[in-house]
Amino acid sequence: MSTPFFERWFANHFINRIGHKTAFALAMVLCLLWSAAAAVRGPAEAAAAVASQEWPSEWDGVALRPLALSDVEQRFADRFPGAIGRMTDGTQTLVMRAVAQPTRMLHPAADCYRALGYRIEQARLERDAQERMWRCFVAQRHGAQKIRVCERIVDARGTAFTDTSAWYWAAASGQSHGPWQAVTVAKPI
Repeated sequence: MSTPFFERWFANHFINRIGHKTAFALAMVLCLLWSAAAAVRGPAEAAAAVASQEWPSEWDGVALRPLALSDVEQRFADRFPGAIGRMTDGTQTLVMRAVAQPTRMLHPAADCYRALGYRIEQARLERDAQERMWRCFVAQRHGAQKIRVCERIVDARGTAFTDTSAWYWAAASGQSHGPWQAVTVAKPI
């Protein structure tokens, strides 16, 4: 009497246990290689879009002119996974960051201002004249003029985020797709 195919291949024999474990290990290696290839390919495409970043020549109908990054900004930009541009329209300074992948290096502007010795006041969400939602605050440092700062992050589909942490988790979980553009607008008051 011959044994059925199923019983022969899945019987608890040494050769079957080794064969099944080997097949499972090969499947795991293939999955890892597939994931690694997808991870390399995805950010590379987004990075190419960011590397060729062209900053806008106007903001809300007003011409912009580029500004050089400060030494602190340049050191940060050298490690940043994207591109950073700084410009002005004559009354306010805009810092634009193009981001190719989810990163914790894209953090709230309030953190930067606090690190520079500013006190953050009047933090709130606001809509501008174009009905865009922004996270805004006033930054004040002893002996310096107050600065009104507003920021937002927009993904490739036009979805906007005013909370950096919400953006990060949406991007990391695949709910938001890049490249992303973070805009911070600072105006003396």
